[in-house]
Amino acid sequence: MRIACPCCGTRDRREYTYYGAAEFLNRPAEDADPAAWDAYLHLRDNPAGVTRDLWYHDPCATWVEVERNTVTHEILSTRAIAQVPA
Repeated sequence: MRIACPCCGTRDRREYTYYGAAEFLNRPAEDADPAAWDAYLHLRDNPAGVTRDLWYHDPCATWVEVERNTVTHEILSTRAIAQVPA
């Protein structure tokens, strides 16, 4: 899979680190029961179709939001979320 970095252009997926869905997760309170923590840490949807994911491009230290189709592996769009200062 090739992902277009907004800073570097199209690059191989191996230059990126995948961080999961680009959506807010509700972290349980520190004193929440173990079942709530288990669900937060381990239970995620695995949708077939269009998703928005967060990827980190290692060479240029840029966080990239990638909209992609998990069935066809087509990259629909990318946009920089943040770039780490050098």
